[in-house]
Amino acid sequence: MRAPDKPKLDRNHVLALLRDMIRVRRFEDKCAELYTQEKIRGFLHLYDGEEAISAGVIPVLGPRDRIVATYREHGHALVRGVPMTKIMAEMYGKAEGSSGGRGGSMHIFDADTNFYGGNAIVGGGLPLATGLALADRMQGADKVTTCFFGEGAVAEGEFHEAMNLAALWSLPVLFVCENNGYAMGSALARTEAETDVHEKAASYGLEARQIDGMDVVAVEAAARKAIGKIRETGKPIFLECKTYRFRAHSMFDAQLYRDKAEIEEWRKHGPIVRFQGWLLENHLIHEKDVTQIETDVDAEIASAVAFAEDGTWEPVERLSQHVLGPAPAPPEPTKPSGELVEITYREAVKQAIRDAMIRDDRVFLMGEDVGAYGGCYAVSKGLMAEFGEERIRDTPLSESGFTGAGIGAAAAGMRPIVELMTVNFSLLALDQIMNTAATIRHMSGGQFGVPLVIRMATGAGKQLAAQHSHSLEGWYAHIPGLKVLAPATLEDARGMLWTALQDPDPVLIFENVMLYNMTGKIDSNAGAVDISKAELRRKGRDLTLITYGGSLFKTLQAAEDLAGDGIEADVIDLRSLRPLDDATIMASVARTHRALIVDEGWRSGSLAAEVSARIMEQAFWSLDGPVERVCSAEVPIPYPKHLEDAAIPQVPGIVAAAKTMMGRA
Repeated sequence: MRAPDKPKLDRNHVLALLRDMIRVRRFEDKCAELYTQEKIRGFLHLYDGEEAISAGVIPVLGPRDRIVATYREHGHALVRGVPMTKIMAEMYGKAEGSSGGRGGSMHIFDADTNFYGGNAIVGGGLPLATGLALADRMQGADKVTTCFFGEGAVAEGEFHEAMNLAALWSLPVLFVCENNGYAMGSALARTEAETDVHEKAASYGLEARQIDGMDVVAVEAAARKAIGKIRETGKPIFLECKTYRFRAHSMFDAQLYRDKAEIEEWRKHGPIVRFQGWLLENHLIHEKDVTQIETDVDAEIASAVAFAEDGTWEPVERLSQHVLGPAPAPPEPTKPSGELVEITYREAVKQAIRDAMIRDDRVFLMGEDVGAYGGCYAVSKGLMAEFGEERIRDTPLSESGFTGAGIGAAAAGMRPIVELMTVNFSLLALDQIMNTAATIRHMSGGQFGVPLVIRMATGAGKQLAAQHSHSLEGWYAHIPGLKVLAPATLEDARGMLWTALQDPDPVLIFENVMLYNMTGKIDSNAGAVDISKAELRRKGRDLTLITYGGSLFKTLQAAEDLAGDGIEADVIDLRSLRPLDDATIMASVARTHRALIVDEGWRSGSLAAEVSARIMEQAFWSLDGPVERVCSAEVPIPYPKHLEDAAIPQVPGIVAAAKTMMGRA
């Protein structure tokens, strides 16, 4: 071991190590007491017994390095330097807390110390950490991201996806598995065929070691060596710290899975007892030193409790704060050149990606087969040759892993475009989209945002059968913290992406598969467009047809057919599915007094149902009849062409529904 790798066990250093562990232990003892008094609520996961890991690893990191933790993160936050007052206030749910009271025990964030939060999803922080490290790698930053997680996470797919990505892309991550043996309440041997966790990481080519997580000196020595090597090589390293938690998984846990004798035996060899005893035995410290540490810590805890007790509750009027960041100003319209060029929808999307990458070095595209293959729908064909493999980044078939990596890269200042091949594959990334991308701004009290764009193909019509023909954009439009777009025209396919990339929050763009081959003419100078408003594509007087995406042109054709029978219809292209432009919808309904919604999603719980409900709430007295819907049949989309056509909205069905509303059936 080189000299810089060795802990310097002088008096000041050993006292600092001991102080960190005692400080964490006594803080959490107080939290357990406050929990029984119902001052702290929800789940409370205590770190009792595992203190040597945070105390041994975190002080070795530099202030610019990043930390991603688990729901058992109080110790990590304290050792990192997040003020105890702010942590305790967060545990109370007070506005003065580290996350403004919005995160609580499991979601402590602190931008000042690059503490990227606890994560209540087992393994959920692993992809985030790879993304933070990816951003540092792409920006040439000399930083290390350290990701703490428990051994229960190694059963999650996100663990394996993160290990693979980190090794594949040589990402500067220190993975620290705090193996306390029980996950939640099942011994490792009951749930894992391979109980040596570091061997799993080693199978992906990572340098991986197992160390005694109850020995703070051993932990620090391993951390010093690992972090130094990561700085030299840029490659990830994995530490499995064997430890034991003395308390329950959470305060709700009756601990039926282990007996008290086992716990007491482990307590005899706990990290504080062990290190303190060794220091006293070797006369490196004195009993009065321990007493002084305990006295100082108790005073700090008392001050933190008083701070939390005196803290304020966030006003209910600010409930919706930090769901989204400040809305950027709409883009200035580009000056038309007067020259029209013929282009496909596919090429319009490609030009949008290319333009963004030329204009902003932070923009990169990653996803399955976006590079050498050119994209499943040939959208990115040729871009790898132009921009290189770093910025047109092929990924493994690991949607959760690379989507989470995109989230982390965005949080660290990059502007990723993540391509999910088809909407059904997005379900494999739903955890990362909903539980991280959509929530991190709110959970962190506005400290962290995710300026990320996720593109995906959606819709039926290609005879791809039940598993590749979904229209699930309405599901995502249900989630606060996201923005959801459905470009239908060439101008929107060309112009929405740049505007979305300027947004401080995650934007999902759904591209209907039936539009890629659509050809038309747009101005050669077409540029960024507003993404916040619906568009009236055709003006009428008798009823309002409301639709989006792949159904727009069917609806426009239906309006043409209706006009032949003397029925003139407004056609509204929603464009933005979240947020919805209520004003445009209600203004049209106020004129026409009838509304028909065309939605390729299934009828039950559909986006059409939401639009219908809003019309009933806001424009009921303008209606001359009930709002009607034309949606997909509630069947898995069939393979045979005639059945597929029957399952999704078609022009005759739209016309028939409109005529029925007008009493002209």
